Amino acid sequence: VYVRLCPEMGAVMPTVVQDDTKIWQRRDRTRQLAIWAGWFVGTFIFVYCFKLISDKTTWFFVLDAGKQAVDLGSRMVPPEWGYMHDLWRPLWDTINIATIGTVIAIIIAVPVAILAARNTTPSVAFVRPIALLIIVSSRSINSLIWALLLVAIVGPGVFAGIIAIGLRSIGFVAKLLYEAIEEIDEKQVEAVTATGASGPQILSFGIVPQILPAFAGITVFRWDINIRESTVLGLVGAGGIGLELSAKIMELGWSSVSVILLSIIATVVVSEWVSAKVRHAII
Repeated sequence: VYVRLCPEMGAVMPTVVQDDTKIWQRRDRTRQLAIWAGWFVGTFIFVYCFKLISDKTTWFFVLDAGKQAVDLGSRMVPPEWGYMHDLWRPLWDTINIATIGTVIAIIIAVPVAILAARNTTPSVAFVRPIALLIIVSSRSINSLIWALLLVAIVGPGVFAGIIAIGLRSIGFVAKLLYEAIEEIDEKQVEAVTATGASGPQILSFGIVPQILPAFAGITVFRWDINIRESTVLGLVGAGGIGLELSAKIMELGWSSVSVILLSIIATVVVSEWVSAKVRHAII
């Protein structure tokens, strides 16, 4: 047995000579055994996890899910279009929750992003970690969890939904914005600094113009996401159309539920179209 370098395969390939016949092998024995061991461990983990899930699953309901879905769909058709008159106010509340929550998040996220960026923070050792902690804390908690906490604190309604959306959005906006600040062209900042500009002037004329397109895109993108998230906050009592959805599900009013779902889809589609147009116009 001898070894030759096979440039096409990018590795050293063993060549076995038997009766003057060369037999090429893709991998040596050690590497092949390591691959088999990896497949074995992966298969074992998959089987073990599947067993854990299976033990906690009621398979009777899973097997009957198709029949139940068809039955539920038949109850939702035809939609009760007359109920649409009662949905305009919840839809308007949903849009307000997303819009006002996004504005609140932007107001808080901008200074947090400036404090988190390495090239604008007053202290990398002290201030920046605090700003990053705020960003991570905001992004780690889902808006539904924020809404649950706020409903318990301030009571049910639109206000709890607005604050929940705002708290959830701070981390998203601040993270993308501070990354954009760190990627700016420092030569422009140096040029503004060389004129004797003050700190606020450097920020206004050296940094803001460079991050303005990214800031606009982040804002519109987050508002589009918040439209989607605000549609379900009512399920926990935070106002909006989700509150109507929860009530009709509890009443088993499936023909009204179908109208609500179609309204949510239409609202999300319109918000997607608006955000796409705005991003295209700005960027």
